[in-house]
This record gives sequence, C-alpha cells and structure tokens, in this order.
Amino acid sequence: MTDDSTGTPLSRRAFLGTAALGTAVVGGAAAGGIRLGSAGRADSADADEARPAPSRGFRGNHQIGVLEHPRPHGLLAAFTCVDTDRTALRETFRELSEEVDGLLSGRAPADTDRALPPSDNGVLEEVTDPGLMATVSVGASLFDRRYGLADRKPRELVTMPFLANDRLDPARSHGDVLIALQGKEPDVCVHALRQMMRRTRSGLVLKWMQDTFTRPDAIPRVGQTQSRNLLGFKDGTANPDAGDEALMNTLVWTQPADAAVTATNREPAWTVGGTYQVVRVIRMMVERWDRASLDEQEEIFGRRKVTGAPLSGKAETDIPEYANDPAGEVIPLTAHIRLANPRDGRTKDKVLVRRGMSYSRGVDSAGLLDQGLAFVSYQRRLSHFLEAQERLKGEPLEEYLRPEGGGFFFVLPGVVEIGDFLGRALFDAR
Repeated sequence: MTDDSTGTPLSRRAFLGTAALGTAVVGGAAAGGIRLGSAGRADSADADEARPAPSRGFRGNHQIGVLEHPRPHGLLAAFTCVDTDRTALRETFRELSEEVDGLLSGRAPADTDRALPPSDNGVLEEVTDPGLMATVSVGASLFDRRYGLADRKPRELVTMPFLANDRLDPARSHGDVLIALQGKEPDVCVHALRQMMRRTRSGLVLKWMQDTFTRPDAIPRVGQTQSRNLLGFKDGTANPDAGDEALMNTLVWTQPADAAVTATNREPAWTVGGTYQVVRVIRMMVERWDRASLDEQEEIFGRRKVTGAPLSGKAETDIPEYANDPAGEVIPLTAHIRLANPRDGRTKDKVLVRRGMSYSRGVDSAGLLDQGLAFVSYQRRLSHFLEAQERLKGEPLEEYLRPEGGGFFFVLPGVVEIGDFLGRALFDAR
C-alpha cells in the first residue's frame, strides 16, 4: 500500500486500430484515498495527479497499459510456460506479441475455410469502441532452470513472499507470465484473452485469472479522483503525474544507467524500458467494515470518506499537515496515509504508480461476500514497494483486509521496430 460515436458503425476489424491509437499496499491508496506523496516535487503538483499519459497502440519504448488511465473493466491472467526449450519459448512470445499487435492495431483476421474454425471468435464483431489495452510481464519463476535464463533475471525480481497479514492461495498466486487486459466492457477483455490463448496454446497454460472493474464514469479530472474502492473511499488520490515523462523516468521505467557497468544493483541490459509490477489480490472484509463507525473508518485512512480530503484539510488535494500534528491528534499516527507516506523525506523518488481495480467473486462457503481490490503498482525498484509495505505492517486497516493472491512481475520493455517482439532482447541476450 502506499499513500497514497455517431455515424455509421464500424466493424471491430476496422475500428480496433483507431480506438487503440486514440484511446501491499492497498490500492486506493490503493485501498482508497491513500496518498502517494510528491516524490520530492512541490506539493502543489498534487493537483495534476489525474492527468493521464496519452494513449496509443502496440509500438513504443514502453508497453501500453502502465501509465494510461485505467479502463472500466479489466482482467488479470497468469500463465505457466510449458515449452520444452528456450527456442520454443521464444516463438511463443513472438506469437503472443503478434496477436497483441493485431488486436491493438485492428488488423483484420485472416480469412479461413468455412470448414475450419474462424480465425476470430467474433465476440466483438459489432463493437465500435473497445478501448483495449494489453500489458505483458514475466514472473521470477520464468528464470528457473527450464530455459537457462537465470543470469538474465531482473535484479530485484523474486517470488512474492508472504507479507503482513497474507494468506496467499497458491492457486491464485504467482506465474511465469502475466497478461493484464483492460477494456471499456468485460467482453473486450474476454475476447482478447481467448484470442491470445488460442495463439499460444502450445506454450502457455492458464494458471489463474481475476476479472476486475472500476467505476464506469471514472473520468480523470485535475484535482479530483473519480473512482472509489469497495470500502467506499476514493482510490488513486495523489498518484504521481503519469504525463510527466521526466518524473516517470525517475519513478517507473528502468533506465540505461541502471544497466551500466558502474550501477549499484546492476540490471540486465534487456530490462531498460520495463518496470517492476506488483499485483496484490486483496480481499476486503466488507461486512465487518460496514459495521464500523464513520469516525473509525476515517481515522483508519486519515481521510474524509466523501470528499477524500485529509482529516486536516477540506479538499482532496490538500496536503496532510503532519508537522503541525506531531502527536496525531488530528490525523492518527497509525492512519494509513501517514504510515504510507510520512512526508519526512523517506519516500522521495520512491513513489509508486498505483492502479487499484475492484473485484467481486460472489459468495464464499460461509455466506460472506468475496469482494476486494486487485491492487497493481508500478515502480522502478521493487524495494520501494517493500519499504512502504514494511511501514504499514500492523496498521489498523489490516483488520479489514486479507491479501489472498497476486505476485511480483517485471513488465517487458516495449516494441518499436516492425518485426520485433516482446521479450526478444531477453531471449537473445548474450
């Protein structure tokens, strides 16, 4: 956790490309109204937090889906690699990349004999604006002995351990590959997943998946967070400005300097342009939370539930006044926002880009709602997430949360050249 169309309809084949081109930290703070902080920038910059990075298609130095404003619906799908050798695995990633490229660019599906299965499942045939984004990352387990990639593993990438209050379900945790899909409607993600699985069925086996959603009217506005998590608090307050390229190079993307010979904790050269990704599937004890008083809920977060303002302010963008409240009489010392970002210099250049998405899995065997947050964060150093998690250990919010799945991953660098594919530099590194 951290502190924080009119006109004649187009077919899916014709529109997908233009749509793409135009278009634990508990998440809200990650779990709702939690602030990230200013990463050493002037506090007034908090008012710009809602400005998203411009959307685009498949090609670019970085993958789509990291900095862009989240779509209303999402799907996380983790896979196990079953290829027998590195050559076959390399081909799987080439096939996957080609499919992602086609889905994002609107490339028309190949015609097939009517006696054969069609090349596209047809789920989105009449959809005019899917808003699809797809992000591919790899887990620590891909770098075991199977493919001889151990010496190419990102320096800080490890299998996600049990952290504070965790009850991780192995069936919903980790994976060799993670594909994060986002779209304007659930069927956009379902369509894309099926197309990708069909293309890579000889090399990737689905391990676990999680459908997610955010508020359909979650439109980014400067100074105001539109989405709320299932605890009722605003989600994403004070996220750093994703449209600030220099800031994102500091906070998110692996830089050439990280792979330099003189770098401390030197990263493999292929990682430049990628980023560490944390996924935490966090169940919320919503029945218990709904019985807590409003005062208790706001003291736990350190923010007003309706406005998102810190307890020491009136507006969501107000900066918490810790210096004038050393004893925690206004904002408790144990409040989530205070622990996540104490604003004492410790979080300078260590702010995470958080992407909290809600989920609802129905009801469990005890008749309780299985709902919560799929918290996703992106950071240049995995250690930055772990430092924040350590500060939050034992916080009062833990009583209402139970992390049950997810994992640590590394988002592959983007693809620029035609003919290139995601992960090529990893497989071809010497």
